[in-house]
Amino acid sequence: MDTVVFFKCLSDSTRLRIINLLQQRGELCVCELMTALQESQPKVSRHLAQLRNCGLLKDQRRGQWVYYRINPALPAWTSEILNASCQGESDQLASDQQNLLSQQSNDPCGQRDTL
Repeated sequence: MDTVVFFKCLSDSTRLRIINLLQQRGELCVCELMTALQESQPKVSRHLAQLRNCGLLKDQRRGQWVYYRINPALPAWTSEILNASCQGESDQLASDQQNLLSQQSNDPCGQRDTL
């Protein structure tokens, strides 16, 4: 992983919020990220594609849902930076997680029966 590419990928606040959520939650689908970030599907999907193209994310299709997670093949130094980012952005991360938790009872993806 090129250091400059890594930091450029994280230079957008929406992408950083996505990465922080995935660092904390492990794996989320687009609809969960939309709920957490309170952003539209096209915007979230565009940022996910950029993160995937940079090599920061991996995705996996399960039925009609695509789940995203941090690429486990990233160098060890990236994990330290991502953990520090979560600490530095703890207020925003807490707010995003609260958005997600408050909507989980409403099942934002309509997939509760398939999990």
